[in-house]
Amino acid sequence: MPATLRLRLLFALLMSGLMSLLMTAWVTWLNLGAGAGYLAHWGRAFLAAWPAAFSVVLLLAPTVQRLSLRLLGQPRAANR
Repeated sequence: MPATLRLRLLFALLMSGLMSLLMTAWVTWLNLGAGAGYLAHWGRAFLAAWPAAFSVVLLLAPTVQRLSLRLLGQPRAANR
């Protein structure tokens, strides 16, 4: 597997995992509070969100990176 593909997959895995963890924890806490059953509800929300977030990051991260470079007025790298 090429190094750039491995990097892209690892980035998508880590970024989607972190964002899913933080967002589902926050939204579950906003909706239910930190009472009994919080961890179970949060865990189910996290497991449902992570695959969707992974797919979105994997598919859209390159486009968002190019848009970011364009908004900053920086040229695109030749090898991308």
